[in-house]
Amino acid sequence: MVPLLKAIADPARLRLLSLVLSHEGGEACVCDLLPYFDLSQPTISHHLKVLHESGLLDREKRGTWVFYKARPAAMTALGDLFTSSS
Repeated sequence: MVPLLKAIADPARLRLLSLVLSHEGGEACVCDLLPYFDLSQPTISHHLKVLHESGLLDREKRGTWVFYKARPAAMTALGDLFTSSS
């Protein structure tokens, strides 16, 4: 759980995760996310890599683009962390 929380502790990564989750079809590539940030494409790609390596995002290369989507098990784990069982 700690790697997941560390990954989303950065505001840019938390926003990227939110944008991927809310994007049409639940997946997005860097080209879809660039307009939402005042960051370079390599910086956004780095943040997406961190989210992928932490287990929050899956990725699939299609041609020259890499598409990202949330891992359902990771989203469930995060949700369970903030859901009260009492």
